[in-house]
Amino acid sequence: MVVVGVDGSEGGDAALEFAAGEAGFRGARLRIVSAWHVPAVAYGGGFGPRMDSATWDAFRQRAEQVADDALAAVKKLQPSLEAEALVIEGQPADVLLDQADDAALLVVGRRGLGGFQSLLLGSISHQVVQHATRPVVVVNQPTTS
Repeated sequence: MVVVGVDGSEGGDAALEFAAGEAGFRGARLRIVSAWHVPAVAYGGGFGPRMDSATWDAFRQRAEQVADDALAAVKKLQPSLEAEALVIEGQPADVLLDQADDAALLVVGRRGLGGFQSLLLGSISHQVVQHATRPVVVVNQPTTS
């Protein structure tokens, strides 16, 4: 199985495309993971008012849309590929590492910041690379000319 993290960004889209191709090449199943969580800053870190359920639902629904879009994109890229899309609440790096526990490969996108900063990994990809027990591929975000 190949696991890929998606978040709706161009980097996530590039990772999805790579992962779909790799899963097809390997004859493996593709697991698409859209992790979501509400950052502490969004609800005041315990110092502000509690968030209502509609706000929590909005975060979850956004992750579900990202997962649905990713699965649809994979079906266009690799129609015969066996794929599933999961939406899981939690810190993205932790969720990805957990979901890749039985995977042959974990694929993530790299945050593209431009200029010198583009040499740095994003926080999620950095955490995944540091803690993975499986092979990891970090896919560069495509450059726009």
